[in-house]
Amino acid sequence: MDLQIIEQVDPSVLQGSVEQFLEYLGHPSIIRLQGADSSRRRMLCTLLHGNEPSGLQAVFHYLQQNLQPAVDIDIVIASVTTALTKPRFSHRMLPGMRDLNRCFRPPFNDNEGRLANSILEFIRETRPECLIDLHNTSGSGPAFAVSVLRDADHLALTSLWTNDLIVTDLRLGALMELSEQNVPTVTIECGGATDRPSLMIAREGLQRYFQNEQVLAKPDENYAVTCYRNPVRLEVRPGFQVAYTDDGYCDADITLSTDADRLNYGSLPPDEPIARLGPEGMYALQAKNHLGEDVLEQYFCNRDQKLYARHTLKLFMVTTNKSIAERDCLLYFIEGGLEQ
Repeated sequence: MDLQIIEQVDPSVLQGSVEQFLEYLGHPSIIRLQGADSSRRRMLCTLLHGNEPSGLQAVFHYLQQNLQPAVDIDIVIASVTTALTKPRFSHRMLPGMRDLNRCFRPPFNDNEGRLANSILEFIRETRPECLIDLHNTSGSGPAFAVSVLRDADHLALTSLWTNDLIVTDLRLGALMELSEQNVPTVTIECGGATDRPSLMIAREGLQRYFQNEQVLAKPDENYAVTCYRNPVRLEVRPGFQVAYTDDGYCDADITLSTDADRLNYGSLPPDEPIARLGPEGMYALQAKNHLGEDVLEQYFCNRDQKLYARHTLKLFMVTTNKSIAERDCLLYFIEGGLEQ
C-alpha cells in the first residue's frame, strides 16, 4: 500500500471539520512540515488504529494554527480508510484485517504489512532524530507512555506528555520497537478516546514536541518520570468469549463489569474480584510475560467462579471493548514493578 506524500495541506480544508480533513486525505498519508531548522527532523505517527482519534484531532488543530515547527516534521496518518469506515472512528481495524501496530516486522505480505513496511522504508530514508506514536487507550484512563528502552532520551520524550513510562521487553511487531534501531521511539497513550482530558493531552504534548528546539535529553537534566518494568498481558484464549454486564448471570467465559476500565492505573487488591468466570474457569485465560511464559496461576486464582488476584496488582490498559479483549488482550498488570 502506497503512502501519499503531502507537502502542503490545502488551507481551505483546515476551515472545516476533522472528518472533512480525513476525507481530504482519503488514504494513508505523510504530511511534511518545514521547520526553522531543516538540518533535523522529527516524526509523529497517529491513527494506527482507526478508533483512536485524539492524535488526528491534535494534528488538525496544530495545522489550523499555521505555525512553523522548530525542525522539519513528518506526520504519518495511517489507518485513514479504517477511520472513515462507518460508523466513523469506531473500528480498531477492519474485519478480517491485522492490527497495523503488530505489523512492523515481517512478513509484509498483506495490505497492513505493506503499509507498515512503507512507513519503515520512509523512516530509513529520512532518518528522524526521534519518533512519537500517538494513541488513545482502549479503555478510559490516564495518559502514560510505553517504550522498549529506558534511557535519558526516552525519558525526555515521555516527559513532554506524561510522567509515567512502561518499559517492556515484549516484542509484538509494534512501531515503538524501532527504538532498537537507534530511532528513539515512544508510544504515547493519551487516555481514552472519549475522555475529556485526552484531546488536551494530545494537543499540548504535540505542541511541545513540534515547537521545542530540543526534545531529546539535555545534559544533567532530571526527568521526573516514573518507570514500570515488564507488565504482563492478561489474554483470553482463542475461541473463548468475553462479556461486559452489570446485570447478573451471563454465559460468557469471562464477564467483567461495564466500567471495568475504572481500574486503570489503580490497584486491584486480593479481596476484590475482577471478573466472573464461566464453566471452563481460568482455562479461558492466559497471562504471558515478556519471556512468553504463562504465569496466570502465579498472579490469579479462581474462588467461587470469580477471578481474584493473589497479590495486589497495578492494572493498565483495561479495555471494555469486547473485540479488543478477545483479539488482543483484556489488560496489562504488574506487581510492585517500580524501576528504581
